[in-house]
Amino acid sequence: MLRETVRGWHAQGQRVAVVPTMGALHGGHLSLVHEARARASRVIVTLFVNPKQFNNPADLAAYPRTEQADAARLQGQGADILYVPDGDTMYPPGFATSVSVEGLSDGLCGAARPGHFTGMATVVTKLFTQTAADIALFGEKDFQQLRIVQRLARDLDLPIDVIGCTTVREPDGLALSSRNARLSPTARQQAPALYAALQTAAAAIERGEAVQVALNAAASTILASGYDSIDYLELRAADDLAPLAAATRPARLLVAAWLNGVRLIDNVPVHAESPNLDGVISMTSPT
Repeated sequence: MLRETVRGWHAQGQRVAVVPTMGALHGGHLSLVHEARARASRVIVTLFVNPKQFNNPADLAAYPRTEQADAARLQGQGADILYVPDGDTMYPPGFATSVSVEGLSDGLCGAARPGHFTGMATVVTKLFTQTAADIALFGEKDFQQLRIVQRLARDLDLPIDVIGCTTVREPDGLALSSRNARLSPTARQQAPALYAALQTAAAAIERGEAVQVALNAAASTILASGYDSIDYLELRAADDLAPLAAATRPARLLVAAWLNGVRLIDNVPVHAESPNLDGVISMTSPT
């Protein structure tokens, strides 16, 4: 039925966009829907909590399922279809295929969450083929995910453009995330320190401060603000996510940290070139 509908749209010369989600929709998701509507005649939002991208069963069990509320929230936002496949549709009996993107999946969240990106890449590939969309929109908050999806579409010759959209934030700077709802009131007040520390570190690196110094200072600030531990805090190239010792080309400062039992991720661009080629390229706190 979905493919038949999309074929009809394409026959009429209409451009189709898809916004893949796992539900628990927030303002960040809606911003992607609005951008999709600005770029395409038709918009499909997908909702599937993908078990294959959870390496921790407890994390999967805790993930919010709010399908009816999500459908209500999409009303009037520009989506033409909310596609909610079930588990058997995505992974029928005997399913034995996976999609893995080497290199870009290494390190960062790939190291902290084994198998996560293979599960993500597999389900995204299926959603792209099921929807036959012309463009797909992803938020830059999950920057490693964005780069992986762009690479898989290119490598597999999928006829779809993958577009990254700016991270949407709360007024205090916290990146919108479905996981934010799991923060205690105290943790919610502490959470914006992650973004603030990234901003300070990025500005320091752009001024030419040694990366080691900037990352150490950021890690200390994050932990002092109440975060329990840091999975990673690294400077990476913006295009291929190669580790960088200095911002000698467009870069991203990426972090994942634990607060009140909730894992939060964020990233900021680092624009200016730094003359200092010395320094540690990553900072990980002891657990």
